[in-house]
Amino acid sequence: MMKLSLGPILWFWTKQSVFNFYANAADWPVDTIYLGETVCSRRRELKPDDWFGLARDLKECGKNVVLSTLTLIESEADLRGLRRICDQHEFLVEANDQSAVQLAVQNGLSFITGPSMNTYNTATLKVLARKGLKGWCLPVELGKDTLKCLIDELKEEGLDLPAEVFSWGFLPLAWSSRCFTARHFNLPKDNCEFRCLEYPEGLELRSRESQELFRINGTSTLSGSRYDLLQELPGMDDMGVATVRLSPEHQGMEDVVKRYDVVRRGGIPDLNPLALTEAPPCNGYWYGKPGMDIVAPSKT
Repeated sequence: MMKLSLGPILWFWTKQSVFNFYANAADWPVDTIYLGETVCSRRRELKPDDWFGLARDLKECGKNVVLSTLTLIESEADLRGLRRICDQHEFLVEANDQSAVQLAVQNGLSFITGPSMNTYNTATLKVLARKGLKGWCLPVELGKDTLKCLIDELKEEGLDLPAEVFSWGFLPLAWSSRCFTARHFNLPKDNCEFRCLEYPEGLELRSRESQELFRINGTSTLSGSRYDLLQELPGMDDMGVATVRLSPEHQGMEDVVKRYDVVRRGGIPDLNPLALTEAPPCNGYWYGKPGMDIVAPSKT
């Protein structure tokens, strides 16, 4: 049976909101929980010791805990935080950029790659496997055909590298050294007033035709539509996908986890409405189409 994981929180939430979220998540049917700030190093509601404390608490609850790293390293201060994560051997690390890979390799630390890493082919995965790679998450812009080829080729090479697929949530598409939330409020990045805290699911960015194109989240840009591959779980299981990743949202996440848990076990989820941020669904990337498209699963 495929595993379920909770990806790192991509938004900026208050410290108490984060603690409350993971206190609840400890009882959810997820196997792996990713912890850490991946978007902006100015988001310091939680200190490193807070993240380590959460990691130990969730580990005691039976969860497999992975520490996630920043996606964009911009300063020596960022590197110091990264070294803190890569200097320990208590938890597996999710490397979200090449700096984390390099430090993990230097320290003999096993790691997995997050969806922001450009793991597009088996040649890349083979190189990383020799460095200590223990698993990888498919980049969000790749689809099922590419994934199947990669899984099949890895099997032919005799490499045991479990594949994970980002399957629920707003897709992280791009990162920048500029802060788009601060710019929206005509504030400098270094004096942003932490406006992201006011938008726990990001800022909507619509076209002139009122189509929701993106969500602005500080230095990152996410899809305006919510990725949902719930109906694809049986096919993923047949393909050999090891883990399905769900990206945390501020409200209704327990219902999302329970639905995915029912389907991965071969059941049919209930049809009760979810208490979630309103957003159109999408699954285009999975089918090799534009990401914002919604494609009906083929009936066989």
